[in-house]
Amino acid sequence: MKLATLSDGSRDGRLAVVSRDLSRAAFADGIASTLQAALDAWEKSAPALERFARSLESGSAESFEFDPARALSPLPRSFHWVDGSAYVNHVELVRKARGATMPESFWTDPLVYQGGSDDLLPPTGDAAFGSEDWGIDMEGEVAVITDDVPMGIDARAARTHIKLLMLVNDWSLRNLIPAELAKGFGFYQSKPATAFSPVAVTPDELGDAWDGGRVRLPLVVHLNDGLLGRPNAGEDMTFDFGQLTAHVAKTRRLGAGTIIGSGTVSNRDRSLGSSCLAERRMLETIEQGRPVTPFLSFGDRVRVEMFDAAGHSIFGAIDQRVVKAA
Repeated sequence: MKLATLSDGSRDGRLAVVSRDLSRAAFADGIASTLQAALDAWEKSAPALERFARSLESGSAESFEFDPARALSPLPRSFHWVDGSAYVNHVELVRKARGATMPESFWTDPLVYQGGSDDLLPPTGDAAFGSEDWGIDMEGEVAVITDDVPMGIDARAARTHIKLLMLVNDWSLRNLIPAELAKGFGFYQSKPATAFSPVAVTPDELGDAWDGGRVRLPLVVHLNDGLLGRPNAGEDMTFDFGQLTAHVAKTRRLGAGTIIGSGTVSNRDRSLGSSCLAERRMLETIEQGRPVTPFLSFGDRVRVEMFDAAGHSIFGAIDQRVVKAA
């Protein structure tokens, strides 16, 4: 099934079930008022939502046209948002571009950071930034949403706690990162509010493209009218979502509604392009001695989407315009 949160004037919006072709929607008021409420009681709410989704597909449920412009993030705010860096070849490339070697532990121990989750951006809303000098960049990713996850769980068991998947644009301010990391205390100002796809989907919606821990489909990223890249999210993913979830839960429980991101989707096959500008600039630096592609400017548009084998959009599109903050 596919779930969305539609704006109703409140902070947390109103939960709706969306048809597989993303054309119709129906509010799930009798089951759960919000997605967080559904996740808090997932064992009870999921079967009811599935039945409701089947009635929507059959046309027996009262419905209305689904408008992505009305969609908030599936979770407009989350108790916990943690992003990984599961494509280690991307990290290796970053370090190579600046002449640094990569510790061997990066191949065996996942990298993660905890991001701000109190204000997650709508998928089609403007993304506002204070200055172009900050080095505005997109990062196309995949994310999962879990139910309650116990501390110390192993990777295989962690897979069973993955309940929904989304796409991500994890905005980054590249020119602010070096000074922040130099303080030895991690990201903050350089990682502003994140955007997620219009709908979150249950793993079964992906069919054979979901292997339990990876989504084996291309992530299509456009900048303005041009294709930036379509790397396959299932290829070169060093740590799958089971491993990432287990890593995050090593020292703490995870509450229902925890979002875990894959990090920038990146393939060793560079002909597939990139899902962030930093990677393209790194490749230019390695090949030409300097970056050529600029970071984003006000007025630029970024679109992140994923399609099934038949060419149908699965999650809807993150489609945002970069604007100057008021």
